[in-house]
Amino acid sequence: MVLRMWRARSTASGAADYVRHATTKVFPKIRAIEGHRGGYLLRREVEDGTELVVLTLWESMEAVRRFAGPDPDKAVVEPGAQAVLTSFDDYVTHFEVVDSMAGPQIREAEFKREAHHKGPSV
Repeated sequence: MVLRMWRARSTASGAADYVRHATTKVFPKIRAIEGHRGGYLLRREVEDGTELVVLTLWESMEAVRRFAGPDPDKAVVEPGAQAVLTSFDDYVTHFEVVDSMAGPQIREAEFKREAHHKGPSV
């Protein structure tokens, strides 16, 4: 399994816009790609804004290429995402996943997240 990591920065409001863009437009497309095995969108506040990290899991580099094209190390950043980010990596980093501690607690957390997103917005 391959983990693909990409980083970006934004303002607080731009980060909220990026999360909305990623979860409503980009992630549904990625989920439909053969060989996609999951992913995470991480966010943390830093001194000059918000740092975002996208981790996606793929069964192989061939599966990554189905998403990224012939140059799998080049980041895929849609114009809608670029518009709300202050900076982003032009290239990604790939890691071979050698072990995983993911288990039932991860699935439970994902279920709670999905249930939370279906509730009233804050």
